[in-house]
Amino acid sequence: MLDDIVRTSVELRLEKAHQCLQAAEALLSVGTFADSANRSYYGIFHAMQAVLTTAGFSSKTHSGSIAEFQKSYVKPGIFSDVHSDILRDAFKVRNKSDYDIFYVVVKSEVESQLENAKVFLAAAENFIKSLESPEVPEA
Repeated sequence: MLDDIVRTSVELRLEKAHQCLQAAEALLSVGTFADSANRSYYGIFHAMQAVLTTAGFSSKTHSGSIAEFQKSYVKPGIFSDVHSDILRDAFKVRNKSDYDIFYVVVKSEVESQLENAKVFLAAAENFIKSLESPEVPEA
């Protein structure tokens, strides 16, 4: 079970993740692909941060948070390599689209990233729910 402060922090991070994905969908619908990719990545990032928060982890950098997620959740098999790939690819696209003025984000890439972000968020929410209501062993 999570204490009240951690639970509130986790809930706020998940809410932020949902808001980012809603923004990503809206931006995709008007053809603003780079901004949609950015919001999709941040939806994944906030979902990952919610997971990390359950263990009391905090980092000042994206790369630090990603490294901790890989070490503590992907390597032991809590999250799959698919989730690791989703995170890594979204981070790469976000960096390129935000900082490389010659990088062009295409619609199909953004659509795929948005769908992957939804998969990642659902996995994060399922993990967090499992912490809140652990299975009671049968007698």
